[in-house]
Amino acid sequence: MSSSPRNGSWTYGEYLQLPELLNLQAEERGISNDELHFIIVHQTFELWFKQIICELSLVRDILTQEKVLESDIPKACDHLGRTSEIFRLMANQWGVLETLTPQGFLAFRDGLGSASGFESYQVREFELLLGLKQEDRLYKMDVIEQFRKLAKNSEYDAAILARLEAIQAKPSLFDSLLKWIERTPIMGSSYGDEGDELVVSDYVDSHLTGHRAVCDSAIARLGDQGAGHAEAAVARFDAAQIAAENFLRPDGEVNRARAGLLFIESYRELPLLTWPRKMIDTMVELEELIVKWRHSHARMVERIMGKRMGTGGSSGVDYLDDTAKYRIFKDLWAVRTILIKPQQRPELLNGDFYNFNVENN
Repeated sequence: MSSSPRNGSWTYGEYLQLPELLNLQAEERGISNDELHFIIVHQTFELWFKQIICELSLVRDILTQEKVLESDIPKACDHLGRTSEIFRLMANQWGVLETLTPQGFLAFRDGLGSASGFESYQVREFELLLGLKQEDRLYKMDVIEQFRKLAKNSEYDAAILARLEAIQAKPSLFDSLLKWIERTPIMGSSYGDEGDELVVSDYVDSHLTGHRAVCDSAIARLGDQGAGHAEAAVARFDAAQIAAENFLRPDGEVNRARAGLLFIESYRELPLLTWPRKMIDTMVELEELIVKWRHSHARMVERIMGKRMGTGGSSGVDYLDDTAKYRIFKDLWAVRTILIKPQQRPELLNGDFYNFNVENN
């Protein structure tokens, strides 16, 4: 198809390349309405995956800049928001597939052979782009290994492998986000400033002291109530304190990215932190919707085919349920566990630093 409009103007069909698009459903094979439906739903998913990859790549590229402009953050949030809406839509799209009855699916399932959604390279691409690590996958599987084997079949398959390996070699979206958060000014001290490490360490110590006070207060209340399970509760609160310390000081050293994340979440009402906390909220919402999309996928499969083995040899719905437990943005979730109420958080230092600067001409 020509890259420029004929006579200076596209028709609707030309612009969307509808003749080519609507000829991709294999109707020449004499497929049933049910199979046509199955194909169209999955083709639609792949089109949305393509858009998701474009959106996430743009945001990743923004955050990997050596100097991220403040004006770029609203743009990044907008594109993350669009990605979230796509996942929300795709979760509902499984409902369309659920109109396929178990018998209707069995009528053409054998024709799929070993073809499986597990082979969707675009799913692997956006997982890698987001930052899903091999050690966090079920069985710690190397999902690219399958594409290494397929790469021997054709130039097309070899190009897919090269694409996945290139994505894997770059910083992920989550890695880039943490690098950006690491530069968050804490108590008015900016990353790289002289004395910054001491300021951040003091902030972390003050927060952990407040967190310990919250735990001790809760334990005291349990004692006043004469709770019989107080000893077990004390152990849980002690474990919570240790977890908070390990989160902020892994290996005994302050993790500045996590300290910055804690600072943003603790003082999120400060004007200068408006867009950083918006970015974090948008990331959390995105992962929540990805989890819901995976869960909806599992329920659709269970409804249509029960506990049958997957066409690709997986355990089917059990495998899908396990993937719904995947978490990529772990720190964004974990920090919520160690937050303390505003009255007990460390006193804010250099508060004026976090106000908007307004110049009157």
